[in-house]
Amino acid sequence: MAFRKAVKGSILIGGGAVATVFGLSQLSQYRKKHGHLASVEASECKTLQMQSHLPTRESQLQGLQNTSEFDVLVIGGGATGCGCALDAVTRGLKTALVERDDFSSGTSSRSTKLIHGGVRYLQKAIMRLDFEQYRMVKEALHERANLLEIAPNLSAPLPIMLPVYRWWQLPYYWVGIKLYDLVAGSQCLKSSYVLSKSKALELFPMLRKDKLVGAIVYYDGQHNDARMNLAIALTAARYGAATANYTEVVCLLKKTDPKSGKVRVCGARCRDVLTGQEFDVKAKCVINATGPFTDSVRKMDEQEVANICQPSAGVHIVMPGYYSPDNMGLLDPATSDGRVIFFLPWQKMTIAGTTDTATEVTHHPIPTEEDINFILTEVRNYLSCDVEVRRGDVLAAWSGIRPLVTDPNSKDTQSISRNHVVHVSDSGLVTIAGGKWTTYRSMAQDAIDAAVNAHNLHADSCKTVGLFLQGANGWSPTLYIRLVQDYGLENEVAQHLAATYGDKAFEVAKLAQVTGKRWPIVGKRLVSEFPYIESEVEYAIQEYACTAVDIIARRTRLAFLNVQAAEEALPRIIEIMGKKLKWSEHKKKEELAEAKKFLYYEMGYKVRSEQLTDHGEITLTPMDIERYKKRFHMFDKAGKGFITILDVQRVLESINLQINECALHEILNEVDLNKNGQVELNEFLQLMNAIQKGYVSGSRLAVLMKTAEENIHQRNVISVDRSGGGL
Repeated sequence: MAFRKAVKGSILIGGGAVATVFGLSQLSQYRKKHGHLASVEASECKTLQMQSHLPTRESQLQGLQNTSEFDVLVIGGGATGCGCALDAVTRGLKTALVERDDFSSGTSSRSTKLIHGGVRYLQKAIMRLDFEQYRMVKEALHERANLLEIAPNLSAPLPIMLPVYRWWQLPYYWVGIKLYDLVAGSQCLKSSYVLSKSKALELFPMLRKDKLVGAIVYYDGQHNDARMNLAIALTAARYGAATANYTEVVCLLKKTDPKSGKVRVCGARCRDVLTGQEFDVKAKCVINATGPFTDSVRKMDEQEVANICQPSAGVHIVMPGYYSPDNMGLLDPATSDGRVIFFLPWQKMTIAGTTDTATEVTHHPIPTEEDINFILTEVRNYLSCDVEVRRGDVLAAWSGIRPLVTDPNSKDTQSISRNHVVHVSDSGLVTIAGGKWTTYRSMAQDAIDAAVNAHNLHADSCKTVGLFLQGANGWSPTLYIRLVQDYGLENEVAQHLAATYGDKAFEVAKLAQVTGKRWPIVGKRLVSEFPYIESEVEYAIQEYACTAVDIIARRTRLAFLNVQAAEEALPRIIEIMGKKLKWSEHKKKEELAEAKKFLYYEMGYKVRSEQLTDHGEITLTPMDIERYKKRFHMFDKAGKGFITILDVQRVLESINLQINECALHEILNEVDLNKNGQVELNEFLQLMNAIQKGYVSGSRLAVLMKTAEENIHQRNVISVDRSGGGL
């Protein structure tokens, strides 16, 4: 063992020396190059004209249909596709983008929310002396710095703790993390540092104490991924790109080049998903930026082409914020099966993930109970025994499909490419695939460079380094104070609006209705525990939101934070959207059903609700069963064997507690497994059994019935104070 450690140390030091020498030589070269680029790009960006108002979706569709020919047509509205559109339009190319669903509806909204260079990739680069891995990390660290700069409202540095449980690992990890800082060079967010055991526990009190030696803290970036994706799309639209969500590509258009005689892709037949109308969009170049669906578009070009995408499912879960400190993440570099697990604060909640398993490509990936339990098990391994990690504390869960690819340009077509791949087919279709969220901008730059070269397009150089995204230009860390002072918004709501919309937050505040209260003056919340307000729904329609799912999943992040809260907000969201978009009653019901289906399958509501039934065997003690039966019969006075809203209202009135009927309906509906408007005794015992085992937490019905029982018991106690305690 000692020999193995010594060998590891030698390799690390040797690899570190190589990386250090190379890193230092690259650093001075990079500084000169970046300084020159920054000054050039700053002067070039002044010439770009941004529209003051965002074009409507209808006008964008008209632009797609009425333009005789675009220079570039991008298929795919994820981070990379929108990045391509922004890069192309700012180079002076006539640009179009179509997305079959909503912007960021796929993988780009289901990430770990990190903007990172990849610590584990650097470790592999050093241990294997792999220059490609090193170059990939260096590129990602450059892109990390750029993304934090161009969207400061949506992103921020995040300290991440690496707990160490063996003495020899402390110098091993420390050298590795210091190399990570070194490769970042002048773009290092903040220098990493070592913590003693006591200091580590002070900063992360939930951490497992036994055998803890110390910890290392390093910095990466964190962002609101769906909103970041949307900001890229809206910025492209403001610069003049014709962008349309819910616009599906039916087939690619082709024509024979009269000069070469080759058949070339010249556009796409598109369909408006919302109306069914079909139309042609002509373009000199078509770019396939569809992530996991890369191969389906490639097969539109050439039916027999081999698949290059190898999809992998990454599942994440969301837990209450008390599971992690407000501003400190955690990295477990060696889980039970070798995968890396992150445990991060996000939007005042805690995200844990991710898994990495082979999967089929689907528009609707579903998190499995197996993946959720794997993450929970790993979380239990590094959290203190004092913290009971309960299955019932999983508030939401989602699965994202990571599009790993093999390089069609490579002779070895079996090996997975670690970096992104740009491929130009014989017919001129440009495909950009692979990579990761952090490097979306450089991926887009490579794709547009390839398009310009392959199709002889007349374009300027790339201008997206340092180019502010929508909302960033007038943002400052104190902007939220003006929202509080000028509009009378709650402090938490103002902070949320400033972080989400940047300098466009004032437009959302102007739409907010007066509450009629002393405070807040404006801004009625959609649900009480989250800072999302009703005017955001109205503003989201201006941001191309077309469905209720667009609101709960991507314009706000409610579905990703708490599925039950999202479901409660739906009726009001649909009411506001219905009024603005003139929906019929039938359309409103359709939207409600679709949104609930989305929450049930894709956001983990199904696996959450199944906790009441999957563990059907009731293992309560006879004493507990009697106690819960008594509590139930206190509400079921008539001995019907079930309780309804009327039964609950009667008991609450007897203890002078008022809850409106809609809220009571929601409370009972959480437990009503048969969905027949009543809670039966067996359902109630199932609930109490699931709560006791930790499968379910935060049941409002359970808390309400317990509170009522305690109040009634206290009211019935006869005071004996005046008798001195005697009878």
